[in-house]
Amino acid sequence: MSAPASIPVDPRRHGRRLALLLVATPFVLWILLIVVIPHVDLLLISLHEKVAPRVFKTGIRNYVEFFGEPVYVQALVRTVAMSLLATALTLVIAFPVAYYIAKLARGRGRTALFMACLLPFWVSELVRVFGWMMILRETGLLSNLLVWAGITTGPVEFLYNDVVVMIGLVYTSLLFMVVPLISALDSLDDSLIEAGYDLGGNAASILREVVVPHAMPGIVAGSIVVFMLTLGNYLTPTLLGGKSSQWFTAQIYTQFITRFNWEVGSAFGFVLLATSSLIVWIGLRLTGQSLSSTLGR
Repeated sequence: MSAPASIPVDPRRHGRRLALLLVATPFVLWILLIVVIPHVDLLLISLHEKVAPRVFKTGIRNYVEFFGEPVYVQALVRTVAMSLLATALTLVIAFPVAYYIAKLARGRGRTALFMACLLPFWVSELVRVFGWMMILRETGLLSNLLVWAGITTGPVEFLYNDVVVMIGLVYTSLLFMVVPLISALDSLDDSLIEAGYDLGGNAASILREVVVPHAMPGIVAGSIVVFMLTLGNYLTPTLLGGKSSQWFTAQIYTQFITRFNWEVGSAFGFVLLATSSLIVWIGLRLTGQSLSSTLGR
């Protein structure tokens, strides 16, 4: 009986596997070292209950402390509500900008508009926030302009209120909404819009029936990114809102840095993570989208 013929090995398959391994390894290492391992460590720390100096036992007292203190719960609810509002405002502002860039602008004009959206992000968030502070503070540009124009009789302090915090959050998040929307709208066939007009539709009905459903993956992807960034933002609410901002990340910062209470700070961090994950899951269910299809757009 003759031996079975060996199956030839395709060298291209091995090349693809090697290429995939080389591409995936840095990403996997990055996720493990920067995200997974630190979070596992913080989770273990959050379950430590201090019973004596350098003596701990495992328990959930740190989480009970959060739910037992109304100030912490109110700060979280306020942060979530303002983050949702900032996400909605960012979407309202970014959608027409993204539509114009994707469907109406052409050539250099399209490039110039996209660069105008990108330009503020060439500097760090700290510099951008300080720029707003220089404009809105009592001795800033806007206050001096109003005094010079005779609109006010003296300097006006525009900082340290919710309106300014909202402006800063929208400003720092706008690009992260514009880019997914441009990607989604750019794939919309113009003939579908023309067909809508030929069938008697108007701008509002075409927007509702054609444009928004097609752009929904981009809307959801941009909203997730903006919401997560806003919810975890520390610089903008703290610098523009001051002590009155009552942002939840400031509570986490206080536990870690001011009180050196890493156990409670870690618990607060995981409460924030669980809350954001729950809201994203609810948003995906309400919009009928899945995380894989949305982020894979």
